[in-house]
Amino acid sequence: MAVTIGIAVVTLVLLVLAAKWLRTLPAVEGFLAAYPGHSELPEDAPVGLPAWLGWQHFLNAFFILLIIRTGWLVRTTARPKAHWTRNNKGLIRTKNPPQKISLDLWFHLTLDALWVLNGAVFIVLLLATGQWMRIVPTSWDVVPNAVSAALQYASLDWPTENGWINYNALQVLAYFTTVFIAAPLALVTGLRMSPAWPKQAEKLNRIYPVEAARAVHFPVMLYFVLFVIVHVFLVFATGALRNLNHMYAARDDGGWAGFWLFAASAVVMAAAWFLARPLFLRPIASLMGKVSK
Repeated sequence: MAVTIGIAVVTLVLLVLAAKWLRTLPAVEGFLAAYPGHSELPEDAPVGLPAWLGWQHFLNAFFILLIIRTGWLVRTTARPKAHWTRNNKGLIRTKNPPQKISLDLWFHLTLDALWVLNGAVFIVLLLATGQWMRIVPTSWDVVPNAVSAALQYASLDWPTENGWINYNALQVLAYFTTVFIAAPLALVTGLRMSPAWPKQAEKLNRIYPVEAARAVHFPVMLYFVLFVIVHVFLVFATGALRNLNHMYAARDDGGWAGFWLFAASAVVMAAAWFLARPLFLRPIASLMGKVSK
């Protein structure tokens, strides 16, 4: 572990030094002047962040945190402390008997369903309000501008932050990848691995084997972990109060409203993390099926 950390630190130092050297070259400075790090938005793009994005941001963070936790438990727990079997006399009835799964997997799948529902609402609101223009590239110059933003970050002379008006190109690509690539990949691979997948569909299973889903699902989880770490770091490193007001209070100032809303959301997420254990999950899971050891 110490060797890995040491290699990472040396690599980061070399990256910073290389970026600083590149910025001394006239051609690179000319490139940065031509591509400052952000693309111009369409004229009809909305300005500011609406209140619904605040609660969407909280719900996405809440679900992702617990999905990552339960996904890791499903992957690493050899002997689950409890299991769950769906009630086959409820709304969902199947000819074959329900499959017995771990309580961790039940919670993971339940969270997945809520996350997908929340994501569907998010997409509809993005399209209905025009907010999609802020996270979907609308010009090919997003690529050189993303390179410019990356070089500015690497040289520790970071691009100007003005998320209330426009994200920089690197942020746009990161948000686009998260919402429109990583999230759908998590959904389609998770569905393939879930008990809900039709196991008798031999042709479909040959076209889309479970091994392919597993090979993609775990790296996608690692992507979400990395995205969350970088996202949280940049929120606090580039003007915490203003950024938190953007994300939680739908306002563009340096007040404390967004911070207190963020603090409250962090308490809720911490409580959910603590309560996400068999002792507290059993009564809820029992409403939808049978819990056993």
